[in-house]
Amino acid sequence: MLSPMDLDLAVTITVGDLIGAIPIANLVAAQRAHVDLRDIGDRNPGYWNARETLGRRAAIPVFVGDSAKGVAAALVGVALADPGVWWLAYVGCGAAMVGHSFPMFAGFRGGRSVLTFAGGAAVFATVPFLIAVGLLLATFAVSWSFAVAVRVGFVAFPVVQIIVEGPYRTAATGVLMTFIGARFAMAAVADRRRSAQA
Repeated sequence: MLSPMDLDLAVTITVGDLIGAIPIANLVAAQRAHVDLRDIGDRNPGYWNARETLGRRAAIPVFVGDSAKGVAAALVGVALADPGVWWLAYVGCGAAMVGHSFPMFAGFRGGRSVLTFAGGAAVFATVPFLIAVGLLLATFAVSWSFAVAVRVGFVAFPVVQIIVEGPYRTAATGVLMTFIGARFAMAAVADRRRSAQA
């Protein structure tokens, strides 16, 4: 028989995965341009490929939707957690990231979960997230490169978090960021295989 904590954990994982599995980028691309982002551009069904393929304005729903998945999944963890239990929000976000990367509603071919992670971070580490966003915007104002600004914000986030919130929460963030790194590595391997077969 499941304990209340086990049940909360199971519900958070299940709901988070289902939320993450909604293939927002694919739905937007199919509606706007009748294309599958997994077959064009960098083959990543996420915001960046949608932006490059469909245009900046058309990709806005992907940005909002993929971020909202992380927010919603983390909030499920917050809602179910007992007082003082902070890690369930991380679990919800992590489940959404897995669902986004391996979506059951889209043949288990999904994105890299960057925006889903960012949405979750806005919930489980609000102050470090806002500081990292501030650094992102400052970098963009100087460089006029969104790609560079995102990298600065992404790298700054755990550094700021360890100062503001300490090592335990930062370690949990590190687990989620490692998953993103693994997804980029998987994409690089897939690209090499395609190039070798061409």
